[in-house]
Amino acid sequence: MARTLVVTPTYNEAENIERFVAEVLAQGPDIDVLVVDDNSPDGTGDIVSRIQSKNSRVHLIRRASKMGLGTAYVEGFKYAIKNKYDYIFEMDTDFSHSPAEIPNFLKKMSTCDLVVGSRYTNGVRVINWPIRRLILSYSANLYTRIITGMPLKDATGGFKCFSRKVLEAIDLDKVHSNGYSFQIEMNFKAWAKGFKICEHPIIFMDRQSGVSKMSKKIVYEAVFMVWRLKFRKIFGRL
Repeated sequence: MARTLVVTPTYNEAENIERFVAEVLAQGPDIDVLVVDDNSPDGTGDIVSRIQSKNSRVHLIRRASKMGLGTAYVEGFKYAIKNKYDYIFEMDTDFSHSPAEIPNFLKKMSTCDLVVGSRYTNGVRVINWPIRRLILSYSANLYTRIITGMPLKDATGGFKCFSRKVLEAIDLDKVHSNGYSFQIEMNFKAWAKGFKICEHPIIFMDRQSGVSKMSKKIVYEAVFMVWRLKFRKIFGRL
């Protein structure tokens, strides 16, 4: 059986983490969880450490401070490559991404190199978002598709599964973006290198507890990132 690692960055997710880990592990015996915790003041890392002491399928990377989503995923990806996992997921801990979808992603991995969970396939599949946030997200994806030419309806979503060969082909040391732009950058680099990307329709449920990490800085970074990616591809600097 293929070995799978679910990577989830955390910062103050004590309310969610124990249930999240349990539900991910319940999806199959060959699925592990790696939590990359940015020194959460609410003790998220301590909770994971306690779970880890009783379950060898749970892994933890503790970081000294809040360093951002993109760098957390990069650290998790490097861990996955080093430990030779076949498939590597990105997932949020707040249950906006349903662990029950993991088997559906894995089925698609038999014919795809990267499966992206799409909120905008078969209509708009978002629950509990304010209309302003929905318009921002939908517009960001339309903007990204027009500028980059990348044929994805949802290039900014954070629920996805990579084949290890995709991550091995990307120079992770040159990935420095966060938030929306990190998701765009990883998708774009996989697409530019000729890997097959598939979209899988998901229902996105806004977080049930905790606080959103969205900020204006993350949005602005994404606006300029698409142009940088476009020109780097033109000049062969990806």
